[in-house]
Amino acid sequence: MPQPAYRQAFYVFDGSTPVPALIRSYTPEDFEELIVIQSEAFPPPYPAEQWWNEEQLHNHVELFPEGALCVEVDGVLAGSITSLIVNEKPGEAHRSWSQVTDHGYIRTHCREGNTLYIADICVRPRFRKLGLGKWLLQALYHVTVELDLDRLLGGGRMPGYQEHAADLTAAQYVDEVVSGRIKDPVITFLLRCGRTPAGIAADYLEDEESCGYAVLMEWKNPFKS
Repeated sequence: MPQPAYRQAFYVFDGSTPVPALIRSYTPEDFEELIVIQSEAFPPPYPAEQWWNEEQLHNHVELFPEGALCVEVDGVLAGSITSLIVNEKPGEAHRSWSQVTDHGYIRTHCREGNTLYIADICVRPRFRKLGLGKWLLQALYHVTVELDLDRLLGGGRMPGYQEHAADLTAAQYVDEVVSGRIKDPVITFLLRCGRTPAGIAADYLEDEESCGYAVLMEWKNPFKS
């Protein structure tokens, strides 16, 4: 039976000022604005063809509405997070983003799977100081527990890697970030959100800044053995 629509009201802080925020399930009425948010969150050199389109968004809310969430700040749509359930087996070869998510159409969603897989998270740049990305991830931690899944998993971009690729392998770069010797805007953020590295995926996404690599970052359900 489908879960009730997600809805969580709370406050974020703009400096010392509380601002009302709301995480909720997104709907077809949000699609046009969600595509605009994608263009703001992922400007060039990120490929525009990898932004969401309406058919993909329709699939998200039809196939797995529990994993399709957006966040409003004082009534303004500010970001979103999208996920699907997959069945991940130990030792299985790492797949690309397109393979896991069916090019973002999530027809690979498997209700009987064991892992909540993040297909995308994005926040409008002007709202990023409010910590909305962390709130969106925490919402999916709640979904992971509610659906009794083993873990949350997703491939994190490595936008700082391009500057170090001549000297470090992707795995060495991640080790340097985890040690604190290098700060990566995405990996460091995910570490702050409680995620831990679980492997490196080559040819994960067409992403010049990451040299095509991603680090798989997981959050294990604390109520599962």
